[in-house]
Amino acid sequence: MPFGCIGLRDEKNYNSLSDITDKYEIGQLLRAVSHPNILQLIDTFETRKEFYIIQELATGGDVFDWILDQGYYTEKDASNVIRQVLEALAYLHNLHIVHRNLKLENLMYYNQNNRSKVVLRDFYLSRFENGAITEPCGTPEYLAPEVVARQRYGRPVDCWAVGVIMFILLSGNPPFYDDTDDENSDSHNRRIFRKILAGDYDFDSPYWDEISPAAKKLVSRLMEVDQDQRITAQEALGHIWISGNIASEKNLKEGVCAQIEKNFAKAKWRKAIRVTTFMQRLRATDVSGRLPVTPRSSMSVAHEVTIETPRPAERLQTPCPLEEEVQEQQQKSKSEGAAEKTE
Repeated sequence: MPFGCIGLRDEKNYNSLSDITDKYEIGQLLRAVSHPNILQLIDTFETRKEFYIIQELATGGDVFDWILDQGYYTEKDASNVIRQVLEALAYLHNLHIVHRNLKLENLMYYNQNNRSKVVLRDFYLSRFENGAITEPCGTPEYLAPEVVARQRYGRPVDCWAVGVIMFILLSGNPPFYDDTDDENSDSHNRRIFRKILAGDYDFDSPYWDEISPAAKKLVSRLMEVDQDQRITAQEALGHIWISGNIASEKNLKEGVCAQIEKNFAKAKWRKAIRVTTFMQRLRATDVSGRLPVTPRSSMSVAHEVTIETPRPAERLQTPCPLEEEVQEQQQKSKSEGAAEKTE
């Protein structure tokens, strides 16, 4: 069986037993997992400076490239991808595991001979949901509102991310974006976070004109601002767009591929230099009024991961600086979501 090796560099001081056990959590988590749509753990070993994780090697390429290579791409193809992601996610959630970094770049085809099998990768930020999770982490454009708002969160954040993935697969566009040139500026990310908190996205024409109402409905259920009202992975598997035979077979390739090439050719979406770029912008503002950047995890091109020590005491001292601006709209979204769920 072919395999890949990931080295976790150890660059933190250990001041408590929990600090030491955190080092091995990824290996412990992956040992508990066995699912056809998740890269399997082969072994782990440790040197004086590194902790290595050996997993199955997926050689089929990522979903981005698969879409661009197809001569014909339809809603049904997107539905097949999302179904497999939801099956893996429902399995993980049943084990009380939160992935926390689901994104289109982390979906791969297992091999070139079986292009229909999609596998999840990148469990560097995953953890067991055995208590309240408050640590803000993930990829900014895929963050759920409760993470941006620095509230306690859990498995529903993964379902939100699936909604973002589905939105991109069907339109080629991200649901939350900002057209400013400087994508690394504080103001750019603040605008993105405001839109996420408010659930401010649209099924824009012409990109969504040919997409079925059932697909749009599932996206809305997955990207429900209120995590208590958000559809679960298991519930989503029963949605008619996934379990029924109603996904359109109209060719979407021209429109979707053009938008993917336009929106995702940029380095921050595609390259594997850093897993998370702005996650610590969710802390309280500093004296200058800017949101500071302290990445928790970074991944080099050689897939070596550095884990930095989080500082829990600093995390929730003050509310998210954007939260009050959208609190009223969140309450409105909650009421609307409850009404839609009964339909």
